[in-house]
Amino acid sequence: MESTRIARADELTEVQRIEVASGAPFREIGMVDVADMPPLPLDALATCQRAGGLRVAVDAEDRPLAFAVLDLVDGCAHVQQLSVDPTYARRGIGRRLLDDVAGWAIGQGLPALTLTTFRSVPWNGPYYARCGFRELTGAQVTPGLAELLAAEAAIGLDPAERVAMRRPAG
Repeated sequence: MESTRIARADELTEVQRIEVASGAPFREIGMVDVADMPPLPLDALATCQRAGGLRVAVDAEDRPLAFAVLDLVDGCAHVQQLSVDPTYARRGIGRRLLDDVAGWAIGQGLPALTLTTFRSVPWNGPYYARCGFRELTGAQVTPGLAELLAAEAAIGLDPAERVAMRRPAG
């Protein structure tokens, strides 16, 4: 059974490896540009790790299997990235990591988790809906989330396929 914790500084390249590996399934559904996106830079991961916003799910030998990158957007814990090593997919690891993040958010006094994701990719929007997130529409999309969606569109992600979602932390 895996556990979750803040990532260590010596695990940043492993986090990048997991992120690259988790992109492979996008290639299988024709989203090659998404599959080929580079991982988050080491300096950005290091900054996040030092702030306590890089959490990992680890196996019994304390090796990372999945990670979540957290930020603060409009007063909520924003899940910037959640990736599970495909070798360990479909075992509930991502869901348990999200539950851990929710606990972290409660400890920080934050009311909810937010994220942006692909609306119809099975392991994105539909998955997060099963994990308790709901799609935000119109005025529910806060200014910070709107900025993130606009930035995603600017790098070529189809705005019609992107969605902002929210889940209460408690």
